[in-house]
Amino acid sequence: MGKTYIFGHKNPDTDSITSSLVMADFERKMGNLDVVACRLGNLNKETEYVLNYLKIEAPKLIESVEDGSNVILVDHNSPSESIDNLNDVNILKVIDHHKVALETSYPLYYRAEPVGCTETVIYKLYKENGLEIDKTIATLMVSAIISDTLLLKSPTTTEEDKKAVEELSKIAEIDSENYGLEMLKAGTDLSSFSIDEILHLDAKKIDFKEVKAIVDQVNTADISEVMKLKADLESRINEIISEENLDLFMLLITDIVNSNSQVIALGNSASLVEKAYGVKLENNTALLKGVVSRKKQVVPIMTENA
Repeated sequence: MGKTYIFGHKNPDTDSITSSLVMADFERKMGNLDVVACRLGNLNKETEYVLNYLKIEAPKLIESVEDGSNVILVDHNSPSESIDNLNDVNILKVIDHHKVALETSYPLYYRAEPVGCTETVIYKLYKENGLEIDKTIATLMVSAIISDTLLLKSPTTTEEDKKAVEELSKIAEIDSENYGLEMLKAGTDLSSFSIDEILHLDAKKIDFKEVKAIVDQVNTADISEVMKLKADLESRINEIISEENLDLFMLLITDIVNSNSQVIALGNSASLVEKAYGVKLENNTALLKGVVSRKKQVVPIMTENA
């Protein structure tokens, strides 16, 4: 069958990285021994915290795989977020929790569920197949679910996510609340990042109908600290808008403690933010109360109002 490469999306988050590691473990336990967990970008500080906590290595960094290679996609299915030659590889499986954006000319195993995290789906795969979840795997899984659901406070959170966190925390022998908050806080330290790195940390290209946009999201425990960088952020955002020929760039600065987001919106379609959320942009920014989820509280609302 040949080697199988498992990877999440570009600009990987904790779900993408842990899902590649956990899915590789799952595949080996199911008899597919020649698998390699990979990543399509650098680790963020939150994910580094998790791997350092467990004292394990990150997945292998790759840019592409050879044409014809076998791959398993986790935490994404959109070609724009994947390897450039996705059309030239053999996709064996997709395990995801996002909307379907993939078309293939052949059948494949596709498992996508409307839950808060890909790891919740993989957790169910372990249970369905009667596979043991050890302490390390449980910690990887619960870390990702906490990350994607912001300690189960995000509107993307489902009862299945909550159940998974409860059971996995017992196996991992951690207090999910204390561990989760420390992990999330580790991910909010932007002190060593350049302006450009901040604007690419968790940036996704999204079209709101005819509006070509990028939505970047950074988590923080203090919005005011990030807003001190506003002038420099706006300068670089305007450059990115020009380089990428965008109609809109949204930077969501998400407060993990109070569950709000400050948005900085630039581009000729910035007024769409005002229309969608009933706010007034003052100096290109506004507070979006209760908005923490790009998937549930940005993409559908912005698309509906575009």
